[in-house]
Amino acid sequence: MGRLVQNHSTHIEGLIKWLKKMASRDEIKTVTPGSLSKTNGRGEKLVLKITVKTNEGYKLLARKGKLVQEVFLVTTLDESEIKEIIEETSPKSCRKKKGSLRKLD
Repeated sequence: MGRLVQNHSTHIEGLIKWLKKMASRDEIKTVTPGSLSKTNGRGEKLVLKITVKTNEGYKLLARKGKLVQEVFLVTTLDESEIKEIIEETSPKSCRKKKGSLRKLD
């Protein structure tokens, strides 16, 4: 299980909960949210995307509304595996799974 470093007092709403789920994976060693800034976009939902491969893992960008925040992952996984973990731990995918289970009952 990895660790979540919380070195900033402000984060995008819902991001820490998502990052905690990601950090619970054995393959991810450290998750560090970085700087928070404003942008021109207006996406309503929280989105996490891989942007750059670093020496120790990957740099991701979290976006919601007009805010964007860097997230650094320390891991040995490749990009496709990180995308899979992002999809599996995403708040959106959790809701879809719960909804589809209810329909089956």
